Amino acid sequence: MERKRKALALLSGGLDSTLAVKMMIEQGIEVTAVNFRSPFCNCTPKNAGCEHQASKVAAEFGIPIRVVAKGMDYMRLVENPPHGHGRGLNPCIDCRIYMLKKVKEMLPELGADFVVTGEVLGQRPMSQRRQQIELIEKESGLAGLILRPLSAQNFPPTIPEQEGLVDREKLLAISGRSRKEQIGLARELGIADYPCPAGGCLLTDPLIALRLKDLFAHVPDYTMNDLQLIKFGRHFRLGTQLRVILGRNEEENDRLALLAAAGSTLFLPEDFRGPTALVREVGPDAGADATVGAIIARYSQEEKLTYQIKKQAFSGDITFFSVEQKFPSEQLEACRVG
Repeated sequence: MERKRKALALLSGGLDSTLAVKMMIEQGIEVTAVNFRSPFCNCTPKNAGCEHQASKVAAEFGIPIRVVAKGMDYMRLVENPPHGHGRGLNPCIDCRIYMLKKVKEMLPELGADFVVTGEVLGQRPMSQRRQQIELIEKESGLAGLILRPLSAQNFPPTIPEQEGLVDREKLLAISGRSRKEQIGLARELGIADYPCPAGGCLLTDPLIALRLKDLFAHVPDYTMNDLQLIKFGRHFRLGTQLRVILGRNEEENDRLALLAAAGSTLFLPEDFRGPTALVREVGPDAGADATVGAIIARYSQEEKLTYQIKKQAFSGDITFFSVEQKFPSEQLEACRVG
């Protein structure tokens, strides 16, 4: 009796990884998808997240999926990646090594023979050139065990190909940055729902990179909560221990209230229309309170003699104070972080 052929597949939910998984299923490989959840994924509409899309693809294909959170160990890697950053704070080479090492640990547990990815030679300039691919394979400890169905014929046969677990003739030789061939293959295979053909990582965004650098420099004890805050609002740095985040609309004001955690303080306009502000660092003193209140007033369209501010500590304690002037626009703009 022919033994079962099993593989673990990195599945982001994007076009390439979806196609790679489908191609393996077509060859009769028993696939378990592995999705890495990151606070910086930006590949689906309405912020649904890569995990959501990957789970949807897995359900459609009828395969199990494991979701792995990139934790604080990953964030320390983002701070200081051994192989450097891209144009933003994206540690693409080290990110691939990180994920593949995690997957390698899962191989014996799940009885899998090899790893499948949707990588295409030359598609991503930092991590998918031949030299970088070889480096990633070596440092992940998976040399010869990573199969790239879309691009396999651009590389020497992998161990699963050599052992006859996979039919190399049914694998492809796609290369370069165009997605034309993948889109055609998706039509062939009946795959219509792929919301992020090119994927998306917020670490490549210059604004996100700037805010993260500020966080790393001033908040050594940052948490995943802080990382969520990076992604929205207006951010201002007014001192080593005073970072102010303002909501830009009602939805963001509500999100700030939901993300207020231990060590943070909320400031809300009490008798006028304006944004909610969140202060994360060491509790603001009376002078800082007035600064935050004046910033909130600056973003109000109302002109008043005084602006009453509600200060709400994480403990639930509530106090009120007033400010008489709006924060000067030019001075405030100079303090903007991204």
